[in-house]
Amino acid sequence: MHITYSPVEELNLLKEFQDKVGYENFARGFGLTEYGDISGLPAWSEDPEFTRRLIPFAQATAGGSFYALWRLDDREDLATLPVVVFGDEGGEHVVARGVRELFQLLGFDEEISVEHEKAYFYRDEDEPHTDCHDEYVAWLDQHFGLPVAEDPDAVLAAAQAEWGQRFADWIRPFLH
Repeated sequence: MHITYSPVEELNLLKEFQDKVGYENFARGFGLTEYGDISGLPAWSEDPEFTRRLIPFAQATAGGSFYALWRLDDREDLATLPVVVFGDEGGEHVVARGVRELFQLLGFDEEISVEHEKAYFYRDEDEPHTDCHDEYVAWLDQHFGLPVAEDPDAVLAAAQAEWGQRFADWIRPFLH
């Protein structure tokens, strides 16, 4: 079965996986939502340039934070666009340099915490993994040959170093 959820093949593969194991069952708080649904963006800005350059695709936390692709340019391979998070209580940050890097972060199996100043992952050592975490780890390796992010702070720092300031400069004029 091949699902056409989006124009991003990596997200289509993840959608197939999610449909098998369930929403939020492989990465705490995460679930693919309607690709390109911009209904959450007006909380930040209704400017057409703002909404044209962001492609929401997933819930980041059970509280309502969400992930979006940032169309910083017109490249054809959307999977290589930076992934940004918008916090349900504010804050917007670059978290991954592309979809595959986000997939590695999802393997950490904890919701992202989004504050105005930063985004980060924290997991108690004794907290159990989601029901299908092991299946997700195997899926990530099988489809992309990637390990989970054992140090999500390093992944976030690399994404911020490459795209963080440019994203902050781009988004600043749009914020309410």
